[in-house]
Amino acid sequence: MLEHLTVVTHPLVQHKLTLMRDKATSTAEFRQLLREISQLLAYEVTRELDMTTKRIETPMQPMDAPVLAGKKLALISILRAGNGLLDGVLELIPSARVGFVGLYRDEDTLEPVQYYFKVPESLEDRLVIAVDPMLATGNSSVAAIDLLKKAGATNIRFLCLLASPEGVETMKAAHPDVPIVTASVDESLNDKGYIIPGLGDAGDRMFGTK
Repeated sequence: MLEHLTVVTHPLVQHKLTLMRDKATSTAEFRQLLREISQLLAYEVTRELDMTTKRIETPMQPMDAPVLAGKKLALISILRAGNGLLDGVLELIPSARVGFVGLYRDEDTLEPVQYYFKVPESLEDRLVIAVDPMLATGNSSVAAIDLLKKAGATNIRFLCLLASPEGVETMKAAHPDVPIVTASVDESLNDKGYIIPGLGDAGDRMFGTK
């Protein structure tokens, strides 16, 4: 069983994260780094997947070889910034089913507002990995997990690039059964709900918008 909070300290993850934090990093470089780091983080979040065996023939002889068990896992992108992590994880797990949760944060209340929800069927039979680069206030992430549980998901993991201590606590209080995998837990949130020192707005940096 994964710990409730896993911080991936692998040197390649930390090096790439530093490059992403740098405000001089271009949109194209940021996007490529996000794709690369998401694959490294995916390695951690997919630990302890259920396995079975399959009878195959190698060039030398038959054998019972390990393969993933059960239905294809589901990757759920929390729009819009989640798509940056989604792309990288999909390269590693191309057979995964994909869903999307559209939430935006009201800038005055910092509360999430839903505008889109479409997910694969049979979530109750799948490992569900929700992806969003930033776990800031935690409000949007909690709302997304609420929706996934209402849709039947029972085995959920949350993958993010950066988290705040406040966001981790909010998620733990609301969904203690959902492990969080991240590259860093930063110092705090500022008064606008952004992670400090953070890397700015992940969506803006990924798509080149303001």
